[in-house]
Amino acid sequence: MKSHYSDVKEEAQKRINIIKGQFDGLQKMIDEDKYCIDILNQSLAIQNSLKSLDLVLFERHLKTHVSHQFKNEEEKAVAELAALFKRVNK
Repeated sequence: MKSHYSDVKEEAQKRINIIKGQFDGLQKMIDEDKYCIDILNQSLAIQNSLKSLDLVLFERHLKTHVSHQFKNEEEKAVAELAALFKRVNK
């Protein structure tokens, strides 16, 4: 039986595979002493891909856990989101 999160898991895995490929490319660029700006651009692409993965995971959390928590454990939901907000904005 498929998980009701299977679509999110598939999307997350797709993005993880892209990130793995980007990391491999970054390592190769460093090993081959490629131009610094090109290496930095690859690093920035990885960071953007990670942010994209974060968004997929965060949206899942909002749609499932947070909506439930606001009905049953509002303080916990607020505390978790506030803590995450603080980490993102360091």
